[in-house]
Amino acid sequence: MTVTKWKAAIGLGIAGNFAGHLEQAGEASDFKDLAIEDPRAPKGVFPFYVPRGTTSGRGAAPDAGSHFLHQYPISSDQIRLGSASEKHQIEPEVSLLCELRYEDLCIVDIVPREAMAHNDCSIRRDGAKKISEKKNWGEASKGTAEHSVPIDQFSAGGILDQFRIASYLIRNHELHAYGVDSAVSSYSYMYGELIEWLIDRLNNQIDEGPLEDISQWLNVAGHPTEALISIGATRYTDYGETTFLEPGDRSIVVVYDQRQYDEDAIGQIARAGDASERPGLSLLSQKVV
Repeated sequence: MTVTKWKAAIGLGIAGNFAGHLEQAGEASDFKDLAIEDPRAPKGVFPFYVPRGTTSGRGAAPDAGSHFLHQYPISSDQIRLGSASEKHQIEPEVSLLCELRYEDLCIVDIVPREAMAHNDCSIRRDGAKKISEKKNWGEASKGTAEHSVPIDQFSAGGILDQFRIASYLIRNHELHAYGVDSAVSSYSYMYGELIEWLIDRLNNQIDEGPLEDISQWLNVAGHPTEALISIGATRYTDYGETTFLEPGDRSIVVVYDQRQYDEDAIGQIARAGDASERPGLSLLSQKVV
């Protein structure tokens, strides 16, 4: 099912916001020539979906005519593999539905409203010049859970302090842990530090190496008031690091309240693949086709 409620929101992802993930994904070398002052900091922001808008404002916008990023890629129940000859991997993440606030066409604030389980599914494509070339290959190339967790405050002491991310692959009726079960609060940059960094990157990131000028893409999108931002993939288990998606698999990403569920309970829910709404839980279950 294609969930269309985010069609007006620009889709953005954060690269390198969980220690060790880029190395496991074989992508750390893509960023070797970038000057990044804080070794803890994420590497940058990439677009995975850009709605069509009326361009205006500063800078020359990228050619928006028929760009692949205009293809809406989000499904809540299916992942379509882009090519039988390429390797596809689940990237288990939290995505945030955020309000974007502008002054003079510059981002001055980003306000997260909801959190969802997200699969930033990626092709391990050698030779890709930009991260985005591995992120959107058409319909159902991304996944976001239909049911969200309302955010009371995006700061320490808020509800997300109690949430964790887990992910699984079901193959031949067997459940395998795919990502390391991790606390949402263990992202390298989180809360105010993440928002401050995002505001700077959305306004000032330049087209360099695998990264793109995000302010230009915001211009192409007509300066949307919402963004769906996936804030980084967790580390893989040994199984997840070496296992790529095949038709017939089922991909599961779960964001859950550790006060209400333990790992055994989450494993049972994942095995059932039931993405119906539950308190303290956002579950994304996608059949691989």
